[in-house]
Amino acid sequence: MNDQSNDLRETVRRRYAAAAVHVTEGGAACCGPQALEVDDSFGSTLYAADERDELPAEAVAASLGCGNPTAVADLRVGERVLDLGSGGGIDVLLSARRGGPTGKAYGLDMTEEMLALALANQKKAGATNVEFLKGTIEAVPLPAGTIDVVISNCVINLSTDKPAVFAETYRVLVPGGRIGISDVIADDALTPDQRAERGDYVGCIAGALSFTEYQRGLEAAGFTDIEITPTHSVADGMHSAIVRAVKPTIATAGPAATAGTAETCCGATACCTPAEEAADPHTTLIEAKATAGCGCQN
Repeated sequence: MNDQSNDLRETVRRRYAAAAVHVTEGGAACCGPQALEVDDSFGSTLYAADERDELPAEAVAASLGCGNPTAVADLRVGERVLDLGSGGGIDVLLSARRGGPTGKAYGLDMTEEMLALALANQKKAGATNVEFLKGTIEAVPLPAGTIDVVISNCVINLSTDKPAVFAETYRVLVPGGRIGISDVIADDALTPDQRAERGDYVGCIAGALSFTEYQRGLEAAGFTDIEITPTHSVADGMHSAIVRAVKPTIATAGPAATAGTAETCCGATACCTPAEEAADPHTTLIEAKATAGCGCQN
């Protein structure tokens, strides 16, 4: 990562650390360059009243997103969910409730202050099927093939390495896993400079990809069945959008489509290639090959 990317990441970290402290001290956060009241484009107003009422007030106050990914991810009982950039934990706690006692919800955030707030909110909510992790969305600290659904709320646009985010999202999903993301996306006609005129990275706008760029980024990572649907405008030519996509059960594109067969054999997909993964997400690759008696063990 170059110095400019490091500087941008640190700017984002400081802004969200300040937002977490502000909420902890009794204020409200927002997705903007200053701690101001949110409008209808960002924040907790995008959640239904019954969802807000069932969570700790601090989790609701810390909402910085541009949508409600749990409402579009079609979460099911027993599923394992990962929230990229989990902030104060509102989407993690909602996911945990939808997943029930047999499911699990992970929250990933790089900001100590947000993680502390999220842990406090978890305790207040009494959620036992929740785990918060420290790390970046470009290097997810979870094994491959361990997550059923990845969600995120107005965070991927903040990354300075979006291909890495898409690749990591693909990696941690089980075959057949899916994403349900809310993000800020730009009209194809807007240049990067024009996007920058409408806001900064911390304001959730300048780092946004265009619709075509987002589509191509997901395709390059290997995703299929991609749907990108704008929901409301957040600035001139900039939209909050719902993003859905699926990791195919047999890899046909992206990092899993390297040389060799993509069919399942020896208990693995893309067997004997650099992209191979255990076909059964509950089994390690080594265990799968040993059980199958496959000659390609490396």
